[in-house]
Amino acid sequence: MAERGLSVDHTTMYRWVQRYAPEVEKRCRPHLKTTNDSWRVDETYVKVKEIWMYLYRAVDSQGNTLEFLLSTTRDAQAAKRFFAKALGAGHTVTPRVITVDKNAAYPKAFCELKVERTLAVSCELRQSNYLNNLAEQDHRFIKRLVKPVMGFFSFETAWRTLQGYEVIHMMRKGQMQGVRKGDSLGQAAFIAELFGVAI
Repeated sequence: MAERGLSVDHTTMYRWVQRYAPEVEKRCRPHLKTTNDSWRVDETYVKVKEIWMYLYRAVDSQGNTLEFLLSTTRDAQAAKRFFAKALGAGHTVTPRVITVDKNAAYPKAFCELKVERTLAVSCELRQSNYLNNLAEQDHRFIKRLVKPVMGFFSFETAWRTLQGYEVIHMMRKGQMQGVRKGDSLGQAAFIAELFGVAI
């Protein structure tokens, strides 16, 4: 905004993020490219009202974001909710293998989803910290954005903000159809088109 000679208060920016980040995510979802069947799942920490919460995230073997979910807990129920959300995303394919760390919640959630036939019988759960480095490295962009904010003041504001962070990160990684990685002008034009705005 400063580059365009506009003075905007940080509260205005905050309100824009809260209003438009979920809408940007919703409108971008149908344009996501299909990911592959090798998943890497991990969670990172986000501070909300001085309490650490858990941001579950998954990427495929190419580093493309599959899904994300903010949770107050780090247990089998939260892991199951996250797996179900990832399985229901329009751009994901049925996983052949899901790589996780040594968190005991993942095998329990995985088994429950198999019993319910939500996950294919042939799907394999692989617990390996080394193979999960791709997901852990992808957390860095979130940490880089969240750290200066010094935490969020409510779960809802955290979730809305994180939706914006994640969808823009997906766009920058080249996950949107018709938008190339690194093409900032193309990305801006894509967002403008989603909202019917001329640039």
